[in-house]
Amino acid sequence: MILILLISTIILIISNIMMIISIILSKKTFSDREKSSPFECGFDPKSSARMPFSLHFYLITVIFLIFDVEIALIFPIIPLFNLVNFIIWSKISFFFIIVLLIGLYYEWNQNMLNWTN
Repeated sequence: MILILLISTIILIISNIMMIISIILSKKTFSDREKSSPFECGFDPKSSARMPFSLHFYLITVIFLIFDVEIALIFPIIPLFNLVNFIIWSKISFFFIIVLLIGLYYEWNQNMLNWTN
């Protein structure tokens, strides 16, 4: 018990010494403050949060998330080819690709992919 307490105390002392040395040796200046501030779509984080923004940024983000999740769901279909019958595998794959194409067609009809609006 005493050994565990001694080791944890030594680790605590060493970590505190390393943090203090890091703070002393770091070269932080006033201009580095801008690097650590959050940056979102080119807006100044210290300005009003109620500024209007382009809806295309939001739509492209949603489209990216949807297709990113769908691509992550396609990966398990590949090893499934060895486990199930080819007919079942082709039906699952065909259904999934049809859902992707219907989503793409819908986005195209809603002009979500058009930047000129």
